[in-house]
Amino acid sequence: MTSIDIIENKRSAIEKYLKILKTYKKYSQKIIKQNVTLKGAVERYLYLVIQSAIDLAEAVISFKNLRKPTEYRETFEILFEEHLIPNSLKEKLIKMTGFRNVVAHDYTKLDFAVVYNVLKNRLVDIQQFSVAIKKQFKL
Repeated sequence: MTSIDIIENKRSAIEKYLKILKTYKKYSQKIIKQNVTLKGAVERYLYLVIQSAIDLAEAVISFKNLRKPTEYRETFEILFEEHLIPNSLKEKLIKMTGFRNVVAHDYTKLDFAVVYNVLKNRLVDIQQFSVAIKKQFKL
């Protein structure tokens, strides 16, 4: 598999997870929070879509032979430094990385209002990132 194939596969994963998450947007915060299956699915797919964005950033960094990040948030800083994403998007993706870390490691500290806000209002940031990479690589 070529590096471009890897980049496209990571982008496809993002699109797949965004499509799944879109189906959960129709539910109210209360309904999702009260339904353990829905709540678990939303949290898991949010984790997967954010992790896929990080994986895509790492694939781009590898393909372009850029400096290696020492932490996930740094992947988006590197892409910004290389003019692959704008500063405003970098900042939003760094916040998403922090959210991902809470979902993955500090589950007891997870505020469902934040989860619901990401579901309803922040997925556009990951979509913009996916589109930006698609344009950069003419995929």
